Amino acid sequence: MAAAAAPFTALPCLLLLLLLPSIDAASNVTYDHRSLIIDGRRRLVISTSIHYPRSVPEMWPKLVAEAKDGGADCIETYVFWNGHEIAPGQYYFEDRFDLVRFVKVVRDAGLLLILRIGPFVAAEWNFGGVPVWLHYVPGTVFRTNNEPFKSHMQSFTKYIVNMMKKEQLFASQGGNIILAQIENEYGGYLEEHYGPAGKAYAMWAASMALAQNTGVPWIMCQQPDAPNPVINTCNSFYCDTFQPNSPTKPKFWTENWPGWFQTFGESNPHRPPEDVAFAVARFFEKGGSVQNYYVYHGGTNFGRTTGGPFITTSYDYDAPIDEYGLRRFPKWAHLKELHKSIKLCEHTLLYGNTSFLSLGPKQEADIYTDQSGGCVAFLANIDSDKDKVVTFRNRQYDLPAWSVSILPDCKNVVFNTAKVQSQTSMVVMVPESLQALKPDQWSIFRETTGIWGKNDFIRNGFVDHINTTKDTTDYLWYTTRFSVDGSYSSKGSQAVLNIYSKGHGVHAFLNNELIGSAYGNGSKSSFTVGLPINLRTGKNDLALLSMTVGLQNAGPSYEWIGAGFTNVNISGLKNGAVDLSSNNWAYKIGLEGEYYSLFKPDQRSNKRWIPQSEPPKNQPLTWYKVNVDVPQGDDPVGIDMQSMGKGLAWLNGNAIGRYWPRTSSTDDRCTPSCNYRGTFDPDKCRTGCGQPTQRWYHVPRSWFHPSGNTLVVFEEKGGDPTKITLSRRVVSSVCSFVSEHYPSVDVDSWDKSTTNDATTAAKVQLSCPKGKNISSVKFASLGNPSGTCRSYQKGSCHHPNSLSVVEKACLNTNSCRVSLSDGGFGEDLCPGVTKTLAVEADCS
Repeated sequence: MAAAAAPFTALPCLLLLLLLPSIDAASNVTYDHRSLIIDGRRRLVISTSIHYPRSVPEMWPKLVAEAKDGGADCIETYVFWNGHEIAPGQYYFEDRFDLVRFVKVVRDAGLLLILRIGPFVAAEWNFGGVPVWLHYVPGTVFRTNNEPFKSHMQSFTKYIVNMMKKEQLFASQGGNIILAQIENEYGGYLEEHYGPAGKAYAMWAASMALAQNTGVPWIMCQQPDAPNPVINTCNSFYCDTFQPNSPTKPKFWTENWPGWFQTFGESNPHRPPEDVAFAVARFFEKGGSVQNYYVYHGGTNFGRTTGGPFITTSYDYDAPIDEYGLRRFPKWAHLKELHKSIKLCEHTLLYGNTSFLSLGPKQEADIYTDQSGGCVAFLANIDSDKDKVVTFRNRQYDLPAWSVSILPDCKNVVFNTAKVQSQTSMVVMVPESLQALKPDQWSIFRETTGIWGKNDFIRNGFVDHINTTKDTTDYLWYTTRFSVDGSYSSKGSQAVLNIYSKGHGVHAFLNNELIGSAYGNGSKSSFTVGLPINLRTGKNDLALLSMTVGLQNAGPSYEWIGAGFTNVNISGLKNGAVDLSSNNWAYKIGLEGEYYSLFKPDQRSNKRWIPQSEPPKNQPLTWYKVNVDVPQGDDPVGIDMQSMGKGLAWLNGNAIGRYWPRTSSTDDRCTPSCNYRGTFDPDKCRTGCGQPTQRWYHVPRSWFHPSGNTLVVFEEKGGDPTKITLSRRVVSSVCSFVSEHYPSVDVDSWDKSTTNDATTAAKVQLSCPKGKNISSVKFASLGNPSGTCRSYQKGSCHHPNSLSVVEKACLNTNSCRVSLSDGGFGEDLCPGVTKTLAVEADCS
């Protein structure tokens, strides 16, 4: 019997997209222990994240359409407080931060929305989304039972709720917002850190949210003590074993992590699609009903919005640029087939009785049966090593290790999480040179080393970097002068400048020469560095450019974590070390080029820009300006910054963000291949060791003008700007690797009312992007081939007609299918061998 429904009203979040009604009338949403109940009907929800300020408005319709095509019926987004309330009571909702426009784009696509107001969000976003100014409101302590923080948090939450109400965007008003979230990942150790005040704050946040009367349920993720009727939810790589804190609440998964964030200088963590699918199937198998992929659909942190610190600007684990697809995850098509399979089972999963059956030591079945005779089974092999053949209802089923098979009729397998039938699309970045066509097309501006203009203040000793800049800039100059005479001559060893810093980085200049740089990392912001120096007799000028790389975005008392220097001394001198820490230090906030806004379009003719026939190379503290053309076509565009050191870039005044092609260690846990089997963690399946952490940075096409485009780059430590290129992201080839035991049922035409014995052969399916055809088949083998895309190899069993069969079906077409039972392959040359068809084809 269903538990009593919680008292809310809202709109349907239908899993069956074909049955989605128009979103134009208020609907009633409640919940019980199984799911959301919308207008009296239980629903499953498949959602994916599109964080609106991580893309531009011109991208939103295509991003939403891509999500919908992949089987999502709901979009999740945070609300980014520090992007909206730029000063106390001063709000900004334009361009990328036009929240209402974004929600309406989602609504107009027929999709629903989960609005995670927070307003603390973490999200690898600067300062966790909380405005920096709030830290400097007297008496404020973040995320605890603190009146100044609660007052501002409540004011912003009310502002957002009232904005949504005014536009009638909550489901209870006929809109598409069906869930709202307060706070974020606060339960457990964070709440315990603040003691009784933490508990009081969490309960206050829930009560405050409920008082907004949105007419939709509220959720709190990672909050085991969320009070009724607020639903506590799961964030993790796996949520199948999660249980809500009340038997009246449904099982929601607000963050399914298909990847992991990357920091500058670290290798890339990949999560295999087979494991993501396994986790999703297990979640629904074990009674889950709302699942959200936390993937930053189209996500880039433009400008200086990345938090961390040290988290990279773009979230692009599997492709350098993916303007219209799921970043971090190349085989969204695999999940698309999973979603279709889950949808076939919706009614029985939500209304059926459940039973459990052991099929072996690590093999099991969860069976759902309903009163209409419907039967759904999930067969799972949770062994991370051994493939198994299991018997279920007098039939045998092949279960690869760490996989789940879905049987919508308790008989036929329509999907197995480990059997990836979707193609792999291989991407190349096609460069277009920025080489100046006119002698005066390049212009430069050289920053002054140290104090430019007048110093902002002088202090005896060091100030905290963040408290001084208040994050208005990444940069703060610390400068001092000291004298050296004969008595300080070296005692035979090299003099060394020792710098101790809380983070995040430093460029050190002695007598106007760059002597070295140093940085912390994503694990530890603080650092110590010793730089060999040559002193001159008499006065020496030391200028240290301190840098931040995004502010801390989460953790206990994270707002108090500082940056900047704690000690500076010179060792290796005759009379011992000289401590400069207590010197008089002159400070200057920011860069001169920032002060004059050299990156803005109206500063193109600023006389500070000096025309150059050839821009200087490997020169620190240099601004570059160059006119660039629009890359041809409509492919997504990235700017290749591999030739540069570290800095900032703008196109036509739009902030592309920080660039830093920092090379990861050659020994950073990378593996030559990735085994999807077994529990995933961020140290598994890492790639890119010894390569730049990032190289290409997304530039939205909407930022380009038909002509007269201006690229501005500020380079901190030196690079070669002539090698910067704008590159187009192009799908160059497609691959598929399908075995005969893969599911062969056509999910789109499935009909439970008929007999669906899966007797048709598995098929390879290939498709080039719109406007391109398969121009050549580079590899084709039916037999027992091995390898991965671009490195397939024939095995001991190979049908010689493989290439001709595939070419006949695929050449000069946009898409094609090749059945493994195609008669053109001829007679079976290898009886007893499980046949696999591997194909690689070029698109042009």
